[in-house]
Amino acid sequence: MNNLYCLGDGLLLSRGEKWVRHRRLLTPAFHFDILKHYVKIFNQSTDIMHAKWRRLCTKGPVFLDMFEHISLMTLDSLLKCTFSYDSDCQECYLYRKPSDYIAAIYDLSELIVEREQCPPHHFDFIYRFSSNGRKFQRACRIVHEFTANVVQQRKKALQEKGAENWIRSKKGKTQDFIDILLLSKDEDGNTLSDQEMRDEVDTFMFEGHDTTASGLSWILYNLASHPEYQEKCREEVTQLLKGESTHLEWDDLSLLPFTTMCIKESLRLHPPVTAVSRRCTEDIAMPDGKVIPKGNISLISIYGTHHNPAVWPNPEVYDPYRFDPSSTDERSSHAFVPFSAGPRNCIGQNFAMAEMKVVLALTLLNFKVALDPNRVVRRKPELVLRAEGGLWLQVEVLKSKS
Repeated sequence: MNNLYCLGDGLLLSRGEKWVRHRRLLTPAFHFDILKHYVKIFNQSTDIMHAKWRRLCTKGPVFLDMFEHISLMTLDSLLKCTFSYDSDCQECYLYRKPSDYIAAIYDLSELIVEREQCPPHHFDFIYRFSSNGRKFQRACRIVHEFTANVVQQRKKALQEKGAENWIRSKKGKTQDFIDILLLSKDEDGNTLSDQEMRDEVDTFMFEGHDTTASGLSWILYNLASHPEYQEKCREEVTQLLKGESTHLEWDDLSLLPFTTMCIKESLRLHPPVTAVSRRCTEDIAMPDGKVIPKGNISLISIYGTHHNPAVWPNPEVYDPYRFDPSSTDERSSHAFVPFSAGPRNCIGQNFAMAEMKVVLALTLLNFKVALDPNRVVRRKPELVLRAEGGLWLQVEVLKSKS
C-alpha cells in the first residue's frame, strides 16, 4: 500500500509498454479541439467562485485564503470536465457537508502528506493498522467506487446507444474525459479495460485540481505583490473583451501575451510541483566527468532549476519580461520546466494553462487583489507548493465602469 496507491497504475506511475500505450491513447483527450470546449466550464466555475466572493465582500474588501477557494473551484471544473458531474462543491463547503467523494479527495491529499512526515508509517504493515491507514483505505475505496460506477454507467449507455450514435449526440457539445477514454482504441482496435480507465481517471482527478490551484494562488499572490503588473494584466483583459463580454472564448486565450508572461514567471518562481524523479535508462555522463549509472533513480529539483542564478539572473525577483517572446536571451529548453519535460512531461499542461488564463483574466476583470500586511507568506512544499497557514489576500470588488 504505497503512498500513491489511490491512483492505481495510471500515467503517473505506470512504465514500459503499458505507459507508452496509455500515453498514446490519452493524448487525443488533450487535443485543442477537445480543450476548447472546456473553456465554457472554466468560465462557469469561475463565475460561481466570484459570486461567492461578492457575497463575502458586501461590506467591503475581505481577506480570503486563495488555496481554500481556488482549489474548490478547480475541483468543480475538473469534476465537470471529467465526469460531467455538477457536485456543487464550491457551495457545499460553506453551507452543508460535502459529498463522500469530495471529502475523500481532500482526505487523500492530507493523508499522503501526513504519511510522508511520519517515518514509521512508511512501512505498509504499520500504516495499514494505524487510524490514518484505515482512513486512507476508506478514502481510496470511496474514490475508486465512485469512478468505477461512473465508468460502468457511461459504458452501458454507450453500448445501448452505439458508438456512432453516441458520437453524433455529442457533436457540438463538450465531450468529457470518460467519453474520450471509452472511445479510445489502440492500433489493434483494443480499448482500455475498466480498471485501466478507472486508474487514468483517478490520476487525472488527483493530479489536476491541486496543481492548478497552487499555480493560480501563487499567480494572484505575485500580482498582489506587484500591483503595476496586476493593472497591466487587467488593462489587457479589459481591452480584449471591450465591455462586450464577461467571458473568454478559446480564441481569446492566445490574445493575452502579457498575462501569459505573468503566469509563466509565477510558475517559475513558485512551481506547483517542486520536484520529479526519473530512472536513468542509460549511463548519464555529467560535466565534471562523473557518471550516473543506468537504473539509478534521480530526483530532479524543478524549484532548484527555476531558482538557479546561473540560469536565471536575480532568480528571486518576479519579472514577467523574462518571458517576453521578443526577448533575444537564449536559455536551455529545460530551464523552465513547471510541467516537467521529455516524453513523461505533464499530458495536461495545455488544459492547466487554459484554465489558469481564464480564471486569472476573469478574476482581474472583476476584483483587485492585495497583500495582507499582517501575514508573512512562507512557502510550504507538500504534494504541491503551498503556503504555511494558507495564502491570504485581500479581495476587493471592482466597480463597473459602465
